[in-house]
Amino acid sequence: MKQIPVARPTLGEEEAVAARRAILSGWVIQGPEVEAFEREFAALVGAPHAVACSSGTAALHLALKALDLGIGDEVITVSHSFIATANAVRYVGATPVFVDVEYSTGNMDPGLLAPAITPKTRAILAVHQLGMPCDLGRIIPLARDHGLWVVEDAACATGSEISLESGGWEIIGKPRGDLATFSFHPRKVLTTGDGGMVTGRDSEVMARMARLRTHAMSLSTAERHQTRGVVFEAYPEVGFNYRLSDIQGAVGREQLKRLPGLIEARRRLAARYLEALASHPYLDLPQEPSYGRSNWQSFWIILKENSPKDQVGLMEALQARGIQTRRGVMCAHREPAYKDFPLRHPLMVSEGLQDRSIILPLYPELAEEDLDRIVSSLWEIVK
Repeated sequence: MKQIPVARPTLGEEEAVAARRAILSGWVIQGPEVEAFEREFAALVGAPHAVACSSGTAALHLALKALDLGIGDEVITVSHSFIATANAVRYVGATPVFVDVEYSTGNMDPGLLAPAITPKTRAILAVHQLGMPCDLGRIIPLARDHGLWVVEDAACATGSEISLESGGWEIIGKPRGDLATFSFHPRKVLTTGDGGMVTGRDSEVMARMARLRTHAMSLSTAERHQTRGVVFEAYPEVGFNYRLSDIQGAVGREQLKRLPGLIEARRRLAARYLEALASHPYLDLPQEPSYGRSNWQSFWIILKENSPKDQVGLMEALQARGIQTRRGVMCAHREPAYKDFPLRHPLMVSEGLQDRSIILPLYPELAEEDLDRIVSSLWEIVK
C-alpha cells in the first residue's frame, strides 16, 4: 500500500547547487549568503529589516528579549499553539497569560483580550496558526490603546496574506505590529532544514537582535573580516548562539524563488479538500476570515461532538490505510511543564480543538489521486 505522508519538504537540484556553492566558498557559518537571504526575505514581505537565526523558537526568544520583556511582565498569548510560543515567553522570565481561540480559524479571539489585560501586561503575542492569519485589525488598535507591544508568531505563515485598512492584500511580515517571527522547519511552507527570521521596523531593536544571536558580540563577523587593523570585540550583555549557517542561507534564497508556486499548489489542494468535505455530516472545516488568505501550511478537520469516530480512532483507521495524520494543535497549558501556571480564563475552544481536530496530508507534490483517496477514506470511516 502506498504511504501518504502528512508533510514533505519541497527541495530540489536548485537547493543542492546553492548548498554546494556555499560549501565550496569556504564560508559556511553566518555570512554573505545569510545577509542576502535576510535582504531578499525583507523585500518579499515589505519589511525594512530582517534578522535570520537558527530556528523559529530562537526568533521568538530574540524578539521578546530585544523588547526587554522580563520578570514581572505578562504576555497575553494562546495556549493553542506549539509549546514554543509559550516557552519563549518563559525564556525571558515573563509570564504567559492564555486566552481562548476562535473555532473556525484556531486563532486568538480578539474579544477576549481586554479582560486579560492587567497592570503587568507588556505585550500581546499573536499567532497566525497553521498559516491562518489572525485578526490584527482588532488586536493592534487594542494593544496601542494600552501601550502594549505586538509580536506576531508567524512561524507557519510565510506567504500568507492579510488585508487591513488599505483594503489591499499584503504578505504577512511587514510587520503590522512591532515584530514578526518565522520558522523554516521542514514542515513549513519554506524550509532551510531548520531556521528562523525576525522582521521589524525599528533599526536599533533589529541591530540588537543581530548582536544577540552571536552572543551579543559588538562586532559582526563581516566587520571583523573587513577591518584593516587589529580589533577586539566586546560582549556587553549575555547573548545566544542563534546563528543561521551560510549553507542554510543559500538554500533559503532558492526557496524564496519557489514560494509563489508552493503557495499556489497548497491553496489549490486546500480548495479541493474544502469542496470535497463541505457536506460531510460529522466534520467541520477551517474557514479563511474575510481579512485573511492562508498559505495552507496545514489543512485540518474538526470532528463534531456527535461524530461516531473519535480523534484517535479516526487517526488509527487512516493509518491502517497508509494515510499519515497528526493530532490537531496542542494546548501548552495541558503539558506537565505548565502545571504551576493556573489558568485565569477558560480555554474550552482550545481544548476542544486539540481533542477533536486532525491534520491531514498537504504538500505541493500531493497527487490528486492521493487526495481523493484521503477524502473517500474519510467518507467511508466516519459515517
